[in-house]
Amino acid sequence: MAASIHPTAIVEPGAQLGPDVEIGAYAFVGGGVTLGTGARLHHHASVEGHTSLGARCEIFPYACIGGKTQDLKFKGGAPGLRVGEGNVFREYVTVHAATYDGDHTVIGSRNTVLAYSHIAHDCVVGDDCVMSNGTMLAGHVIVEDHVVVGGYGGVHQFCRLGAYAMLSATAKLVQDLPPFFIADGTPAVVRAYNKVGLERNGYTGAQLDRVKQIFRVLYRDGLNRSQALAKLSAHPDAATEEFQRVIAFAEKSDRGLAPGA
Repeated sequence: MAASIHPTAIVEPGAQLGPDVEIGAYAFVGGGVTLGTGARLHHHASVEGHTSLGARCEIFPYACIGGKTQDLKFKGGAPGLRVGEGNVFREYVTVHAATYDGDHTVIGSRNTVLAYSHIAHDCVVGDDCVMSNGTMLAGHVIVEDHVVVGGYGGVHQFCRLGAYAMLSATAKLVQDLPPFFIADGTPAVVRAYNKVGLERNGYTGAQLDRVKQIFRVLYRDGLNRSQALAKLSAHPDAATEEFQRVIAFAEKSDRGLAPGA
């Protein structure tokens, strides 16, 4: 089917609209935008800049997707935003383009970003994440798959959140949060492993036990970071997916891992 465009909406020349796109009253689509099949913009929603939006994404009223970076280092050019399929951006969400010419902010697929949240320039977000109301990601943050951020959780520039991690409501993350763990507080500290989240994602009892062992080594054995990683690497289960995910994450950490409670 052809796109359905409300007569009060503005679609600039050059915009590329896939089949079955719906654009509501007073919505805005910029000339550099590509909307995938079945994308839906509610009334007063905006998609602008050099933005590619995947199939079946849904933009709620007053959200602004693809706006110019707030980074004062911006010197012009055509940075952009790439968004995968099946994402939901609720009311007043803002997602900004990258800062430097040719670079992109990147968001994967099937993410749910709730009202008033902000994803800043040059962030990279994976798949199947949930960001509750008022989540704030500063520039260059990396969020891996299946991450949950509670309401008004804030993340410092260049921090990383590992897969299946959870940042609690109102927490302020200033270092990297390893996969599988829950952090809370201001600044955030690791308090537990994400047992409920992992169970919901199909992790077996044996997998949960391995995650629990990793948590103990990193946060309960009284070891410094180098000692803990050495112990994980020498563990009988070191070759498993759970151990390897955490070891690889820690080895790439520039800001250091969030401390334990």
